[in-house]
Amino acid sequence: MIPLLLLFLAAQSGGDIEDANLKQLLTVRRVFVDRMTGGETAAQMRDILISALNGSKLFIVTEKEERADAILRGAAEDLVFTDTHSSSDGVNMHANAGSGRTSGTSRGAYGGVGAGENDSEHSTERRHEALATVRLVNKDGDVIWSTTQESLGAKFRGASADVAEKITARLKEDFDRAKKLK
Repeated sequence: MIPLLLLFLAAQSGGDIEDANLKQLLTVRRVFVDRMTGGETAAQMRDILISALNGSKLFIVTEKEERADAILRGAAEDLVFTDTHSSSDGVNMHANAGSGRTSGTSRGAYGGVGAGENDSEHSTERRHEALATVRLVNKDGDVIWSTTQESLGAKFRGASADVAEKITARLKEDFDRAKKLK
């Protein structure tokens, strides 16, 4: 009975922490988007994310870290690569039979069977994928919100723009959840 009670209390305190973090989202008015770690494309991802956050109208996005209520930090990568696939199938079967005689009377019997099939396929495909892991940190250094999003690109936008939109959409959802907890 006691272990179940401990599990229940642990689950409750985890939920309380999550609710408290969500409620802190409502106190954030200005956000500074810090430099992203990652490959060469992390700076581009930062710019796309700033644009997406600014378009969401949830916060004022500021270029001055000291004016911000929270800082968005994280890592991002945008990769373009070639995916290569090769496959080969084959079936072969051969049989031969023979008989012969050459002294006096000549006799001979010969036979042969052959079959074969080979199939080979090679394809290359240019792929584009982006990944970002971000966290919103308050002035005390506490993480109040985080997410990881990835994309292979969307129908009408690239992978980086799609990741930025997914991050912004997730933030909006959690912001709306926070308003309901109030």
